[in-house]
Amino acid sequence: MIGAERGDAALSARELERLRAQLKECAAGLGGEVSARARAVRLAQTYLGLDDVGRQQFLKLIALEFGPRPEAVAEAHAAYQAAVGSPAQWKAEAALRGAMRSSRIRILTQFNAMPQGVKFLVDLRADLLRYLENDRELAVLDRELESRLSAWFDVGFLELQRLTWHSPAALLEKLIEYEAVHEIRSWTDLKNRLDSDRRLYAFFHPRMPDEPLIFVEVALTDELAGNVQALLDEHAPVFDHRKADTAIFYSISNTQVGLRGVSFGNFLLKRVIDDLKRDFPKLENFATLSPMPGLAAWVRKQPEVLAEAGVDLSLETLSTASWADDKAQARALREPLLRLAARYLAQAKRGGDGGPPFDPVSRFHLGNGARVERLNYLGDCSAKGFRQSFGMMVNYRYALDEIEDNLEAFASEGRIAMSSTVRRLARPRAVEKT
Repeated sequence: MIGAERGDAALSARELERLRAQLKECAAGLGGEVSARARAVRLAQTYLGLDDVGRQQFLKLIALEFGPRPEAVAEAHAAYQAAVGSPAQWKAEAALRGAMRSSRIRILTQFNAMPQGVKFLVDLRADLLRYLENDRELAVLDRELESRLSAWFDVGFLELQRLTWHSPAALLEKLIEYEAVHEIRSWTDLKNRLDSDRRLYAFFHPRMPDEPLIFVEVALTDELAGNVQALLDEHAPVFDHRKADTAIFYSISNTQVGLRGVSFGNFLLKRVIDDLKRDFPKLENFATLSPMPGLAAWVRKQPEVLAEAGVDLSLETLSTASWADDKAQARALREPLLRLAARYLAQAKRGGDGGPPFDPVSRFHLGNGARVERLNYLGDCSAKGFRQSFGMMVNYRYALDEIEDNLEAFASEGRIAMSSTVRRLARPRAVEKT
């Protein structure tokens, strides 16, 4: 039975039956394109008119009642097994695929008929992901929807655009809204990030032309940046981009929660590097200035690593800026915190020793062929920077002649490419003394 956590907000039996009938009409797919568009609009309006509990019931109805019919799958499977090796095998295989195709996809695909149908489905999946945390029966619908979105948002369909201060104001407002790494505090801050020594690129889908899917912010410099506050200083002089030999990717923001699991960030960086090399032939170095958003969470799970690294402050104290205001204490903690961060990047795994890196940013860049180049002590002195990584940041370097080897070693062996300096810091302290 489809219910809800808050019974007073749940749909009534009559409302559920009306919804079920509407879904069956969409699943049947009768009529032409005009009819399909009208059905999709009515169904979307129904969904948008529901409260949160009602939407969860809507999605659960699709998940539980519009999958493949087990008896039809069993019958088609038996026919296929009997036809293997005979001229009828391929026809039986096609029939089996047809029997396994669920009505869920037919319902969801109908929204494509709407002018804003793709964006509607992306937002619908954002709702679905929230409900999925406490309702695993929705997982089957999420798998099917993620699969469809992955096909619709294949990188071959995406368009790379450079955004500037002269881009439409509505689009610039969305950059402010969607920035997920370093908050854009004002229009002056945004203008600084779009100045002549900066670049900002985004991927767009032709069915969502006003919505950036992911964007990357780039600084053109002549050094490996080590402090994000200095990099984003609105009062700093504008660097002469003609002298730049280094491109620093300092913020990469996914904007659509509903596209979680749909990966195109690696293609974005490759396209951006190609674009930058075309415009600035002198560029030789491509690197990031990245946060370590999982460092404090990792320490929280195993607080003994603080003492092992020689850090004599509590997690709570480290997570605030107070200790860094004491210059003597800040000097004393430099090496211990660098060791802690290096060990985190080298050894912390998700789900045990054989899993991928614990840090999500590390997983992304190592999975794209970068190497851990340098750790930056007090590289982010914002409240967020102390809260998530005790002010530490890291540079990942994309050495163009090493990317493929790094990527293959990481994918096949889990090997993490690191500079010798960071690798040395990651060693146990006893080894360093010998």
